[in-house]
Amino acid sequence: MPAAAGIPGRRAEPHTGAYIPGRVDAGRPGPVEEDGVRDWLIGLGVAVACLLASWALLVLLARRLPPGILRDLAAFIPDCLTTVRRLRADPRVPRKAKIAIVVAGIWLASPIDLIPEFLPIIGPLDDIVVVALALRYAGRQVPREVLLAAWPGEPRLLLRLLGPAEAAAPPA
Repeated sequence: MPAAAGIPGRRAEPHTGAYIPGRVDAGRPGPVEEDGVRDWLIGLGVAVACLLASWALLVLLARRLPPGILRDLAAFIPDCLTTVRRLRADPRVPRKAKIAIVVAGIWLASPIDLIPEFLPIIGPLDDIVVVALALRYAGRQVPREVLLAAWPGEPRLLLRLLGPAEAAAPPA
């Protein structure tokens, strides 16, 4: 075979991706590529560790809040997720109410929102509205005792969210 481009000992053949001794572009990752992947993984690990540490700090600070509206607001979303989990497993909850509750839970857990979460004050507003609507719908389908048993937070918050109890219609 003829020498490739005047380089002695190098064969002129099409690149097949196989390793050929003496070839510069043999298809194997070099030290620069391996370092790049390793650096990327280290950076990802540091980012995940920082995220988990910030969540832990927020949980710690939320638990130290004095009783009042701020503490209630900090606990609202976790209380809603716990309620969704409990109602989903309760056999006394009708299927339509379970679907509404599960959709609200998925909405809460989803990173996709109508209003981005990083906007102060109004960021979690769409989450709260969706959960409130789903719980009000479930409140019309499920006995209040079941909802109150599933709610881990202050019962007054749930009762305020559900609105006044509908009086039973007089028998006709």
